[in-house]
Formats: sequence, C-alpha cells, structure tokens
Amino acid sequence: MLRSRSCRKFDLKKKTTKSTITRSTNFTCLLQILLIVTLVVASPAKSALSQDELKNFLATEYEKSASAMCTKANEAEWNYETDINNKEKQDILLNVTLESAALAKKYWQDYFKDLNPDDYQDEQLKRQVKNLRILGNAALNEEKLTKLTKATNNMTNIYSTAKICPFSNQKCDLSKESLSLEPEIEEILAKSTNYDESLYQTYVELSNEATVANKFNDKGELWRDSYESPTFIQDIDDLWTQVEPFYAELHKYVGRKLKERFGSKLDISDGLIPANVLGNMWTQEWNNIAELVRPFPQASKVDVDAALKQQKYSVLDMFKTSDEFYKSMGLIPMDVCYNTSAGAMIEKPTDGREVLCHASAWDFCDGHNYRIKMCTNINFEDFIVIHHEMGHIQYFMQYAKQLVIFRDGANPGFHEAIGDTIALSVSTPKHLQKINLVKNYTDSTEAAINALMDTALQKVAFLPFGLLIDKWRWDVFSGRVTQDQWNSHWWEYRKKYQKVKPPVERSENDFDPGAKFHVAGDSQYIAYFVAHILQFQFYKSLCVAAGEYSPDSKEVPLHKCDFYESKAAGDLLSKGLALGSSKHWSDALELMTGSRKLDATPLLEYFNPLYTYLKEQNSKY
Repeated sequence: MLRSRSCRKFDLKKKTTKSTITRSTNFTCLLQILLIVTLVVASPAKSALSQDELKNFLATEYEKSASAMCTKANEAEWNYETDINNKEKQDILLNVTLESAALAKKYWQDYFKDLNPDDYQDEQLKRQVKNLRILGNAALNEEKLTKLTKATNNMTNIYSTAKICPFSNQKCDLSKESLSLEPEIEEILAKSTNYDESLYQTYVELSNEATVANKFNDKGELWRDSYESPTFIQDIDDLWTQVEPFYAELHKYVGRKLKERFGSKLDISDGLIPANVLGNMWTQEWNNIAELVRPFPQASKVDVDAALKQQKYSVLDMFKTSDEFYKSMGLIPMDVCYNTSAGAMIEKPTDGREVLCHASAWDFCDGHNYRIKMCTNINFEDFIVIHHEMGHIQYFMQYAKQLVIFRDGANPGFHEAIGDTIALSVSTPKHLQKINLVKNYTDSTEAAINALMDTALQKVAFLPFGLLIDKWRWDVFSGRVTQDQWNSHWWEYRKKYQKVKPPVERSENDFDPGAKFHVAGDSQYIAYFVAHILQFQFYKSLCVAAGEYSPDSKEVPLHKCDFYESKAAGDLLSKGLALGSSKHWSDALELMTGSRKLDATPLLEYFNPLYTYLKEQNSKY
C-alpha cells in the first residue's frame, strides 16, 4: 500500500504517516524527530517554568526551531529516498541522525524526561507534554543507534532494489532482463526476494530496548499508544468480529469461482485458498482477479484504463484531475505537491538513480513545500493512489496552522482514510461519467453488484491482512513468539484471518513477513485497518452532508453517492482535518460523523447489496 512522510507530531512513538504516514515511519521519521527534540539544549529546567511560561516557550522558541529542523530533516530524507544508492547521501543522513540523537538525549534528560501531563491544567499543554516526554530511539547509545539505523536502512534498501527474473526466463541476466518490485513485479504475480532474518532480529532487539527506556514494555505497546485507547486491541478485535461474516462470504464465493477456473489443480478442500492465485504479491487485495469472479460478466463495466489511454492522459493530467476534485469541494488547491519543478517526483527517474518507489506524501513543515513521490503508471489503480496521496497533502495543508506538535492525523488511521474516502466517490460510475472517463454505461442491479464486487476485492479482502501484520509484530515485539517460530506464526495468522495458505512448503528458514515493505521499513500497519473502517464512516457522513444519501430512504443506496462539487461536504471535512491531533481522535470523529467510536456499520451498509447477493449464492452450495 502507500506511505506518507512528515514529522507532523514530532513524537518518537508515532513515527509518522505510509503514511504510514506515518503512513509510514521508518528510519526517516526517526531522524526528523531526533532533530526536533534537539532544540535548545541550554533551556531552563522544567522546575523553572510555570505553566504559562512553558506554553509560551513551546509556542515560540520551540515552535520556530522545530519547524526549521523538520524542514532540514525532510530534505535530507527526500534526497536519500530519491537516490538510495548514493553513499554520500546515506552518510549525511546517518551522521545527522547520530549528532541529533546525542543532543536529543541531553535535552530529554535535562528538560523533558520528568514532565508529568497531570501537573498541568491546560488540556492542550497536557497533550504536548505527553508527547515531549518520550525520547524514542535516541534513548540508545550511539553504537546501538548506529546499528539499528543501519539494519533498518539495509532492510529498506534490499526491499527496494531486489530484482528477479521473469517466470518465463528464470535464468535471465539480472543486469539486463530483471524485474524490480515496483512497478514491474506488482504488475505480474511473481515471487519476492527475502533478506537475511538476522537484520530483523537486530531491529526487534534494539527497537524494544529503546522503547523500554521510554517506559513502555515493548515497541508494539508504544505503537498502540498512538490510538490513546487502553482497550485498543479489543476495539480492533470487535471491528473484525463485525466484518468477518461478510469477509467469510466473499472468501467462499471467490474460492468457488477460482475452483471453477482451475479445476483439480486448485485444492481448497481445507477452506484455504493458495496465496498465489489471488493476483497480488501479498494477497492483500484481490482486484486483479476481478474478471474471474465478477458475478455478471455481460453487465456494463467500468474500464478506466482504456479511457485513460484512449484520451492520452499523461501522469500530470491524472494529478490535475485529482486536484480538481478536491478544489470542487472548496478545499485547498494542491498543485505544488505534484510540481516537478518544485521538487516533486511523480514518475520513476530514467537517469539511473535507484529510488524508493513506494508512493508517499511529504510535508516539509514550512507551510508551503509539499511533495508527492511516486513512480506513477497511467492506469486506474494509480489514479486512485493519487487521490489517496493527495488526501495526505490536503490534511497537511489543513492543519498547517496548528502548533508543530499537533501537525498530525487525529490518529494514524485518519491520515490513511482521507484520500480513500475521496476515492470512494471518485470511483463511482456516476462520477467517472461526469469527468468523461466512462461512456456507454448502463446502470442496473447487475452492474451495481459487479461494481461492489470490484470494490470489495480491494477494501474487504484487505481487512484481515491489515489486521494481522501488526498482530504478528506485536507478538514478536512482546516475545510471545520466539525467533524460531516467526514464520510459522505468520502463516498461522494468515490462515486464521485471511484463510489463505502458502502455495509451496514454508519453514523457519524463510522469512515471509519481510516481503512486505512496512515490515522492512519500520512502519506500523494497523493504521490501514483502522482507515478502512473510518473511510466508510467519513464517506457516509459526507454523502449525507452533500444531500447525496439519506439513511432513512432506500431510494438511493450509499454506494452510488458522489459528493463531487459539494461545498457542504468540503466544509465538514475541512473542519475535522484542521484540528490535526490537537484533540483526541474521538472528538474529531464526532465532529465529522456524529459518532465517537470506530464502527463498521457504514461499511456493511455500503456493501449490503453485495453481501445479500453473496449469502444467497453461497447458500446454494
């Protein structure tokens, strides 16, 4: 999936948005945060400052320095990620990290370490103090921090530069005929290259050591702290309980359709589908097999890929079209983020540089420099990815006036959900007809079921994968599973939640989790699961605001809503985004939806026609 980059919150426990922002949170945001916390080492001791003095200090001197250092850090990270084999840029990044960590540790020890949020009456100051007192990886000594940084960088580099031969020519010359993961291997279902598991062991040990120094039991607990809920594990388990029956019906239907296609070659007698027949490197989305499982092949269908090519869309045209959607809602124009002359990278370089192609959105913390980094292909999938990444950019811009420590999503899932909420509207046949990317489409019950199936193969099929990655990592970080069980435990979860199995025998000599970017790149993943729930809550709310949907009327189903050009929907969205993380996420959720809880009911409401159809069809077998 995707990740975003920014040091919005500057707290070490939230490595930053894929997007992680974090979506993402790999070594880089560590650098960003370390830089931030190094400010003003000679500041007066905590006891010397009253509540008002601390507020003023954080809003003035700290604010100015933190923003400036964030800009510098993100520039260094950008330079590295767009030229990852450049030794000089790697060294600069590492040296700055170590230097910053030393200063950060001194500042934390002398000033922030013993701050107690409960000592302050001001609620916003409490939230600031809660973040500032956590040092993060800088708690390690220089030798161990260097080792952790190198391990994470090596894993990311191996992931990004690994190449394989095509299946039809497995003895190819890798220097001439190889495929790289993004975008070539993702376009065909191939096999990945694993890196040495010992790197991950180093990463786990040192990450946990740093986390314990910050008064958490392990890194999983630190990551979960971002959601500010003592019952978070139970909360997400409850969400899975809500959606699992629907997933089970989808899985059963897809398995049967694949069996019809492959016959005796495909064994699903144990209720598990081999992972290699679902059309995706990680089996996280099944949209690539839509043609095999779509219920009504003769019904009208949406073929945006053909329209994009026929109308000679360029990569830039795709970005402009996405920007126009946001502007139609009265939101902030975002042309700067895809302006290559201003630094954006929206296509894979052809000058020989190795880059991290994983799509990401960047906030350079100066109020005007925002960029997208993406190796874009001209197809509908990347058209939707663009809307997702620009959702991050819009969020950055909306909360830009918040204090630097509150420039973050209300929780990590919020950042992931915004662009996907927009994409739900963009992908409706109704909208695609409006922007001339779909013609000669006949709306019908059959066409609607097909469209919902296409969406479910992405959104619903993803849910167990989005859940299990961090469940597996939480078990690894906590020591619940030992290193000699890592791979078997991975497949236990994949069988339990996804109901998929490895196509060939696996053992502890393999390290299959490492084939996922977010595992290699130190980026928490549960945000995507949360986002897949949130986006339907947001979507329903915006549809109601736009007058496109009424829960009390069955005349127009939720899945047909398009809030394009709705200023009312844009105003509601803007109000929620502008809060950043200055309030608890439940406050932002209530403002945007009227509810304070994560709830899968809108998702089930959206897919209800398909869910009903699947149950009817599956009951016949």
